[in-house]
Amino acid sequence: MANIEPPLTDLPIDTHDGGFYNGFATRVTIPAKIIIAVLILWAVIFPTQAGAVLTGLNKLILTNFATWYIYVIGSFLLVCLGLAIWPAAGRMRLGADTDRPEFDNFSWFSMMFGAGIGVGMLTWSVAEPIYHFQTNPRVIMGLAEASSEANRLNSFTYSFLHWGLSAWSTYAIIGLALAFFAYRRGLPLTIRSALTPLFGDRLSGWLGHVIDIVAVVATILGVAQTLGFGVNQFVAGMSRIGIGDWLTTAEGNPSSGGILFALFIIMGASTLSALSGVGKGIKWLSNINMVLSIFLLGFFLIFGATLYGAWALFAGTFDYLISLPGMLFNVERSDGIPNSVPDQLANWQGAWTVFYWAWWVAFAPFVGLFLARISRGRTIREFVMGALIVPAFMCFIWFAYAGGTAIALELNGEANGAIFAAPDGDKIFAMTQLMIEPFSPLLSWLMAVIIVILLMTYLVTSADSAVLIVNTINAAGDEGPKARPHIIFWGSALGLVVAALLIVGDIAAIQTAMVIGALPFSLVMVLMAISLIKAIINDGRRERAGIATTVDVPLTPAE
Repeated sequence: MANIEPPLTDLPIDTHDGGFYNGFATRVTIPAKIIIAVLILWAVIFPTQAGAVLTGLNKLILTNFATWYIYVIGSFLLVCLGLAIWPAAGRMRLGADTDRPEFDNFSWFSMMFGAGIGVGMLTWSVAEPIYHFQTNPRVIMGLAEASSEANRLNSFTYSFLHWGLSAWSTYAIIGLALAFFAYRRGLPLTIRSALTPLFGDRLSGWLGHVIDIVAVVATILGVAQTLGFGVNQFVAGMSRIGIGDWLTTAEGNPSSGGILFALFIIMGASTLSALSGVGKGIKWLSNINMVLSIFLLGFFLIFGATLYGAWALFAGTFDYLISLPGMLFNVERSDGIPNSVPDQLANWQGAWTVFYWAWWVAFAPFVGLFLARISRGRTIREFVMGALIVPAFMCFIWFAYAGGTAIALELNGEANGAIFAAPDGDKIFAMTQLMIEPFSPLLSWLMAVIIVILLMTYLVTSADSAVLIVNTINAAGDEGPKARPHIIFWGSALGLVVAALLIVGDIAAIQTAMVIGALPFSLVMVLMAISLIKAIINDGRRERAGIATTVDVPLTPAE
């Protein structure tokens, strides 16, 4: 057997000693703050120019990098499943052999689901099946009739494609890589550490700084995308429960005042939660929103289209799973003829699938690092099952019962187009009102209040987790307490990014900035996957040669 060296277990990253930036890697923190500040100022001072440039770049990326995104996300799913099935990898523990999980399964899943996808679920579990009920690739190709019984199944198949295994594999690949190198190798809990098998100690220098800066910017833009959808829905909910007509415009969209008011509440609460740490504010908020989610889902199960939802869940899951191999690496290409079938298919895929893949990539450094932080002591197989299959199926349940009820109400004529016509963020409120108000206006109002509270807990959980993760990256992977001014800065910066882009360009401006920010990080993620596989193979060789593959890493208790 060829000689093999021990694994790299030390990656020094220069941090500032004393002063305002004590404990922070200034070569990461300051450039990241400058980039975000410039983006905010540009969007506010030159909104027309910013909108034009961002839109042009967005079109360029979606047109020329569709194939890249589709193949990258498909590969991530195969890698995750392969690692879980591979015996040598699946039994490896994310930490020392004696490490055990810090959080029980309920809290682990609650934090994972709340940070990873909870906000979007309240918007898109109703809105997306309704969209695909009206049009999708099978409708475009003439294989199904729009808004008909024959198109029901397609509504869920394509929704499951975007929110299922592919989405969670994007998060899982980052979480696996970071937890592996942080808790088995003792390296800093930061993005650059996951690339050490490829670049070694060169990551202590400028290469590592650039990688972490890209991760911070992608995180802020990815979370801003999620908060943008959530803020729109939060405003719609507050308007529904009677907070004030000034929250929305005459067209029913959030007003500037409504956006700022919602962000003041959300970011204020999230900053306070972030100051309390993972083990207190974030953990308790995650448990609360999980309980409220179960209550709301139970409402749809009992009072919604129960049998229809059950059919949508099982038939949709089956159709998704048998269709997935064909959809996973399928790239639609335009023939250059406007409104031709190939052109419509390419445009649909760019607007939906490619956009979602970019969204999950931008969200991945935040969710992945957070998953790593809360998953120490679990085996790779346990991690994949918990972070890939379980939350994907939870998403399917939500879409089947919430989206299924909305489609059933439209099909039987009870909705009479009201759900179709409502803005995306308002669709769930419009649906619950149709279900309850004829029987009890008071209960209808109370349900709207519950949805608003649930939405706020999800938004706060996502925002405060993101702030802590950004600070962890900026502090060279230090998981301990962070200086309060930096938590307040990133909480404020995140709110300002959302406010600036929403006010000057609606949600489309945030989507555009997110797609642009995700592209460079997608390359980093590919390298992380390669690095992880290389490390696992080398560890097998080391174990056979009697070389230690893990180091003792002191547990940092959740704050």
